[in-house]
Amino acid sequence: MKFQPIAHSWVALHPKPRGAIQFIGGAFFGTFFPMFFYRSLLRGLFEDGYTIVVLPFNFTFDHYTEAGFLIKEQYEIMPELVRIAIAYGYDYSAYLSDRNFAWLGHSIGCKYIALLEAFSALPSIDNQQELKELIGRIVRETATKKDSPAKLDRKIDNIFDGLLSLTNDLKLKSKEAKALIADYVERSTNVKQLKGLVEISSLFIKNQPSLLLAPVNTGLDSAIPKPLATVLINLGINVNPTPEQTYALIKSGNLFKLLGIVAFKTDKIALSTCLWFENDFKKPPKNFQEYLIGGHLRPLGMQLANAVINFPDFGDNIPLVESIQKRDIKFQIPVSKLYQRLENR
Repeated sequence: MKFQPIAHSWVALHPKPRGAIQFIGGAFFGTFFPMFFYRSLLRGLFEDGYTIVVLPFNFTFDHYTEAGFLIKEQYEIMPELVRIAIAYGYDYSAYLSDRNFAWLGHSIGCKYIALLEAFSALPSIDNQQELKELIGRIVRETATKKDSPAKLDRKIDNIFDGLLSLTNDLKLKSKEAKALIADYVERSTNVKQLKGLVEISSLFIKNQPSLLLAPVNTGLDSAIPKPLATVLINLGINVNPTPEQTYALIKSGNLFKLLGIVAFKTDKIALSTCLWFENDFKKPPKNFQEYLIGGHLRPLGMQLANAVINFPDFGDNIPLVESIQKRDIKFQIPVSKLYQRLENR
């Protein structure tokens, strides 16, 4: 498995891919060298037959903007995968449909995936009044006592304008991606009029499986030290959207038909988010949930020869150095099987 830079991401191109898995890691680990910190997890999925796309993200309080960047990246990557696969003599057929692309997240990376799924169910920008009313209802229902009516109106306008701009950008990018893919295939096959061969079924990620590992939907208090977070929140500075707004967005769309969640038995960081999905949202079904031994950093694993170096926070007597075979049995195989159940649903 060898990664190469494509657009803003790192890609390990499989010679005969079943599909492409787009991975977003946790804070710090997902920003700096995720191919190194998550090597064991990504290696297992690559060996299962998937091209791996690692999407590094920026540390920011504006999660709306960052989620928008990540979905735009998909449209940058799709034609490049086809172009490079053709050059290498690899099979590129899986890249011709966005239904063969999936999302895998860990920790806060899962929040971006959840936002993109929620965006998939929002009213069309062709019905702007309905869209703005929905945004207004969510913002007002999750407001705090410190939010003045004028501040709420500005927030509603900002979110609405941002979604309009993002949707228009994606419409343009999807057309460009389809045209580029068709052009690359036409050149390699000398067959014309292949635009109908390329399928982009959703501007966002509807119809694409999402697998969340230890998902976290938290506010500013988990991103920076709590004393400083308290001061900033009192000044009106917080992540956008807040955890409450994120949950409201998820509920408003009621999609997540292709969702799987992996939770870990000694993980207290993701506990509240996992419980919310199970008890409040009541998704995914039990057969698309896995509860594995370990803590919040269990998905991390740096591969060294036939061993994996784990991160020491997980409990359950998991060793610092673990053989690949044991890690595969306890972690990798259950994750792979859950993903394949999602893929075949």
